[in-house]
Amino acid sequence: MLTRRAGALAIAVALLATAAAVGAHHGWSGYDSSRPLDLTGVIREAGYEHPHAYLRLEAPEKAWVVVLAPPSRMERRGVTREMLKVGTAARVVGYPHRTEPDEMRAERITINGKTVELR
Repeated sequence: MLTRRAGALAIAVALLATAAAVGAHHGWSGYDSSRPLDLTGVIREAGYEHPHAYLRLEAPEKAWVVVLAPPSRMERRGVTREMLKVGTAARVVGYPHRTEPDEMRAERITINGKTVELR
């Protein structure tokens, strides 16, 4: 009986931990959709990795960490790793993070004249 309860408790803990991790990853409420940003700058760093690709965009006012879509979605929509090369000009439209002053979530990216919706 004790073993059965311990097993049930272990499963419940595992489910709660998984739910918390999923909730933390998809916390888009951390971004303020009432304040859209439209930034143009130069890519100074980029990562094409899960769960989300990112780039560091040097805009005229300051540098931003831009959270992009997962690489698989980026590929399907035509944004390849090669397009995010350092030194490339890019335009991103999205929303600023509510508490991280240099971070934004991109809804759309334009590189080399090609505009792609990321969400």
